[in-house]
Amino acid sequence: MTKKTMLIADSGSTKTAWMWVEEGMSDRVCQTSGINPILQTKEEITAVVEEELLPAFRERGKDIASVDKVFFYGAGCLPSHCLVVEAILQWCFPEAMIQVHSDLLGAARALCIREEGIACILGTGSNSCLFDGEQIVKNVSPLGFILGDEGSGAVLGRSLVGDLLKGCLPSALKEEFLCTYHLTPEEIIAGVYRRPMPSRFLASFAPFLNTHRTHPGVHRLLVDNFRSFFQRNVAAYERHDLPVHFVGSIASVFSNELREAARQESFVLGHIERSPLRRMAEYHRVHSSAC
Repeated sequence: MTKKTMLIADSGSTKTAWMWVEEGMSDRVCQTSGINPILQTKEEITAVVEEELLPAFRERGKDIASVDKVFFYGAGCLPSHCLVVEAILQWCFPEAMIQVHSDLLGAARALCIREEGIACILGTGSNSCLFDGEQIVKNVSPLGFILGDEGSGAVLGRSLVGDLLKGCLPSALKEEFLCTYHLTPEEIIAGVYRRPMPSRFLASFAPFLNTHRTHPGVHRLLVDNFRSFFQRNVAAYERHDLPVHFVGSIASVFSNELREAARQESFVLGHIERSPLRRMAEYHRVHSSAC
């Protein structure tokens, strides 16, 4: 008898993590490029599935035919864009029940389970919501890295590059940055204004921030950006009584600076998870009929 398998995906603009759940056992199978139907065409998303996901499954001996449920949570998966991702996954797993939801709902389910709380994402982009234990009841639009996305990797990278090129940080730090990434100021401008996926380009500088996080100027940059996230997003929910949970690489790596910003803005932090996959799997084991 074929074992029934549940597949859970957590997708951002930069990368997608896939978890294989079979008979109570979880296995984080692989990581592929990000899937975002707002930023990518159908052909680009299909290429990620055909050229990265399926070969990774085959290499690990996973029986694709055994997948009977797929829960995909992704950046850009708004109701008007979900159908593209759903159709591609249905082609890939023809016998499976497919559900595609926003990464924000995935974060809320993973972080809050069935409790009321504020769930936030800090990765390449940022987002937040008020969750009542069943559904998202309020969401401050993140607006993207040009108008919003406070605290995200893209905005942290934007702040870093801006401060370096405008001389707001020491020249020695600027020279180290340019040498580390083998870039010139002109190439940075081109990467932001002329090339695709500028948010990924800017977010790629997060490791430099991590390396220099104790530098006073960098520390201030980090805390100020996280304070801005609380001020311009979380404060709008007017629920200082609720814990504020976070998921994402930026939240995890810079958890100390995030906690400092939360204290300064009088918020209490709850869970901070690098990846929501483990808790997503737990949610769907308990609430297998959730939609």
